Amino acid sequence: MADLKAIADRLGLESARTYVASGNLLFRSNKREAMLRQLLETALHKHMNKGVTVMLRTAEEMQAVVEANPFADTPANRVQVFFVNEPPADLLQTVRNRADDERVAPGPREVFVAYGERGIGKSRLRIPPAEAGTARNMNTVAKLAALAREMS
Repeated sequence: MADLKAIADRLGLESARTYVASGNLLFRSNKREAMLRQLLETALHKHMNKGVTVMLRTAEEMQAVVEANPFADTPANRVQVFFVNEPPADLLQTVRNRADDERVAPGPREVFVAYGERGIGKSRLRIPPAEAGTARNMNTVAKLAALAREMS
């Protein structure tokens, strides 16, 4: 995470900071999303010597994800949000191996999943559009949204 922050600093991203050790980077910038994504992906590729896809959201978009959670009746640690760069088209038709107590719902550029009693660790659920993204549970999403609001 120190390397990620150093990369952000080198790219001139303002107030860069990381949150937990899973690639969450918060920063301020006036650059457009496509430009930021390209800058970060290029720098990460150079640093790691492999391709890394970056998902970006504004503070407002993160808050909207929190508010749009269709599974608010499920404990936040059992709800995963898969962030993707492209809207998931025909999402529900792509779902495979869903257990009876697993629920899936699309968002604008997210896929929400409420895992059942077995939890994510033992789930066999497959959602091909989400495999191009990265997931965080709702506790982490809510914390990232709060941190992003504080930076705005």
